[in-house]
Amino acid sequence: MLIDTFGRVATDLRVSLTDRCNLRCTYCMPEEGLQWLAKPDLLTDDEIVRLIRIAVTELGIEEVRFTGGEPLLRPGIVGIVERVAALEPRPKMSLTTNGIGLKRTATALKAAGLDRVNVSLDTLRPDVFKTLTRRDRHQGVLDGMAAAREAGLTPVKVNAVLMPGLNDDEAPDLLAWAIENDYELRFIEQMPLDAQHGWKRDGMITAGDILQSLRTRFTLTEEGQEERGSAPAERWIVDGSHHTVGVIASVTRPFCRACDRTRLTADGQVRTCLFATEETDLRAALRAEDSSDDEVARLWKLAMWGKKAGSGLDDPTFLQPARPMSAIGG
Repeated sequence: MLIDTFGRVATDLRVSLTDRCNLRCTYCMPEEGLQWLAKPDLLTDDEIVRLIRIAVTELGIEEVRFTGGEPLLRPGIVGIVERVAALEPRPKMSLTTNGIGLKRTATALKAAGLDRVNVSLDTLRPDVFKTLTRRDRHQGVLDGMAAAREAGLTPVKVNAVLMPGLNDDEAPDLLAWAIENDYELRFIEQMPLDAQHGWKRDGMITAGDILQSLRTRFTLTEEGQEERGSAPAERWIVDGSHHTVGVIASVTRPFCRACDRTRLTADGQVRTCLFATEETDLRAALRAEDSSDDEVARLWKLAMWGKKAGSGLDDPTFLQPARPMSAIGG
């Protein structure tokens, strides 16, 4: 069991498969990209599966989310999913992606055992998409989402970040579009995880801003904490229907007290929180001559035992993590 000193138990594992990405989103990385991890530094497919096996069979992990960078850039992703699906007990498996590779891989991923996907899409306007991502791939994302839905990777969840002066007026349009296409929309407050360290609290679109905008067109009824559980998104029922919209307010409404996550970077580091400034190296333990599952599990437990009470975003001494979102895994 991965328990911390505040009594929280981690049952949800986020696994970054690569730090590379085929977009250059302005809130994540600079236009020229980043210095990617060298191949020897990355976990191999076997090492990833071994760590997930230890997490599932020895440490109580029940859900696995594959992330990046862009996880569909990992050549062995279908095989990794298939091997994890064969574990006993079988964990729930999902994938967070920019969607560009889904048209090509959705059917194979479903057949391998993936349960569902989260796709990042911040705008319905191709020109704004190009400005935000510095790539002209808007239609590719839409096609990928449709392919995921058709393959049965449902519910397809859509993650949207609103940026001032770019897409901050699109919240109602995005929700109407998501309902029309039977996608589940979730807005995410921009977080201080950009490589440029250009994030400013007073310039972000807050959860309150988003809800105010949505209510100009929709009636929202709060779903409630009992339904939410440890999920990061606060959810609202839309117009009394079966459709919902979520808001992940990591900055203005932190949900740290209910956090049940542990994170594994593409180079084998355990992170207790997206905003952690410290990591625990499991890769070295995996590659040691006397490597044992028990030692890996011990190090993982020790890392999670030291998890802090919260993200520290409201602390005046808060320091943005040195590693950006693409290296951490969202």
